[in-house]
Amino acid sequence: MKFALLPAAFLPLTLAGVFAWFAPRAEDPQRPAPRVGTGAHTYDWQRGWFKLPAGVELGNTHGNIAFDAAGRVYVNSDNDSAVMLFGPDGNFVGSLGKELGGGAHGMCVAKEGGTEVLWLAHARRHEVIKCTLDGEVKLTIPWPEASKRYANADEYVPTAVAIGPAGQVFVADGYGRSWVHEFDARGAYVKTFGGPGKQPGQFVCPHGLGVDERGKEPLLVVCDRENNRLQRFDMQGRLFDVIGGDLRRPCTVQQRGDDLLVADLAGRVTILGKDNQVIAHLCDQPDPNKRAQNGIPREQWMEGEFISPHCARWDAKGNLYVMDWLQQGRLTRLERVASR
Repeated sequence: MKFALLPAAFLPLTLAGVFAWFAPRAEDPQRPAPRVGTGAHTYDWQRGWFKLPAGVELGNTHGNIAFDAAGRVYVNSDNDSAVMLFGPDGNFVGSLGKELGGGAHGMCVAKEGGTEVLWLAHARRHEVIKCTLDGEVKLTIPWPEASKRYANADEYVPTAVAIGPAGQVFVADGYGRSWVHEFDARGAYVKTFGGPGKQPGQFVCPHGLGVDERGKEPLLVVCDRENNRLQRFDMQGRLFDVIGGDLRRPCTVQQRGDDLLVADLAGRVTILGKDNQVIAHLCDQPDPNKRAQNGIPREQWMEGEFISPHCARWDAKGNLYVMDWLQQGRLTRLERVASR
């Protein structure tokens, strides 16, 4: 649905009129895109930043976002390729992984010496894959049969991969049996922790992973989505703490400086400060019936509102990129206004 622009003379000079001007709205090129957030986390909603050529569609955006050192943006989508690639200006560069299309769900870029590599958690193939930034597969880590938690590979449905400071490969079995597994840099099985449940140290859908380096020792952060919390573990898999409170189905987590960025699937992006308390909820979806819904049609998408944030990532400059889990595919870039 489009909202027509009224001449200024016809806009009532009332609080309702002012609210109507600044309220979230469907995209209208005659009106400025909204500014969201506050203080150090103030952003301008960037209309049409991701540019696709004619005939190319995002497909169902049910994956992750990552960046390389050159500022290129890597995006998973359930289309014919595992990864879609955009330049630092938002222009479409190309696709990677034709043979891996459909089901690349988690992703990160990591350094091995002076070389960057791309890691993929592939839900449909039940494996984790390391490849070059050009898409050449270098390593495949199959289902963790040695863990003795699975009868077969089909029970293992990885949703996230994170690389520890010593090259450890952590994999979250978010859509499978709710375990987190560690492999070494060569792909050999090391250990398993977590498992299904609601007690501290257990998970119900450990959907996303991140490494938190704010403290004296690095910690692995697990998005325990259906328990509505984050849990942090040391590099040996021992529980460090549980971060609950005002979180809605956290899907991904990223640390930058003193802050943690969380994609809350149920309609918003949350930022936690150095004490792990909420300092911002961004672009909260006001309609509970639209939160965490995949089938909301494009004409109901409103600027300044998210629907189903499946991934949120800061780039090196603190600009924010959000993937909504939507069948028609939605990516949003928010340019950071405040500098730190």
